[in-house]
Amino acid sequence: MNGIEKITARIEDDGQREIDALLEKGRAEAAEIAARYQARAEAEAAEIIARGEKAAAERESRLASVDQLECRKAVLAAKQEVIELAFRRAKEKLLALPQDQYVALLADLAVKASSTGREKLIFSQTDRARVGKAVVMAANARLAEAAAPDLSAVPGEVRGTPAGSLLTKVVTGASAVLQGTAMLTLAEETRPMDGGFILSGGAVEVNCTFDTLIRLQRGALAGQVAKVLFD
Repeated sequence: MNGIEKITARIEDDGQREIDALLEKGRAEAAEIAARYQARAEAEAAEIIARGEKAAAERESRLASVDQLECRKAVLAAKQEVIELAFRRAKEKLLALPQDQYVALLADLAVKASSTGREKLIFSQTDRARVGKAVVMAANARLAEAAAPDLSAVPGEVRGTPAGSLLTKVVTGASAVLQGTAMLTLAEETRPMDGGFILSGGAVEVNCTFDTLIRLQRGALAGQVAKVLFD
């Protein structure tokens, strides 16, 4: 091998070594880049999975909360329905009272609701025919008794006789007339209602129907009813 060939061969060897070095460096850099991107891809994948797991957990928690809320709503609705049923049953029992007890109840309501003792009692058509007169008479009798003077000075042996009883009635009635009370009357008018009556004193009316009385008492009694039903 002459000198030129040696030089050429050395140049080729040097060039190959440089090429090999560049290739090795390129492969190393490529591997480093690939490893770096692999790590980044794995980190991003882990982050995506973590976000997904967190979102799934949050959704599961929300769904559980919604389920609990719906369950509470259902229980509350059921309790309210039972309480409503209890009040309906109470009204049914009032309407089903024996006639004498029904008359006594309405007469007591009329006495408590009356402010002058001269109002009219308006019933439903059925109750007017069935108990209207009896309620007015019983209520007037109670109002007259409340307005009667003290007759304790009359000897007991006199009060216990027919004459004493008559005297008591006359005095009681006269006292009530003088005081302008015990003069409740049965109205000719009737109205649609389900038990009870309306006390009319001209421009002023007092609603004593069972529906209204139960509604007014419901706020005060609902808690007690719930306690009895659900404790």
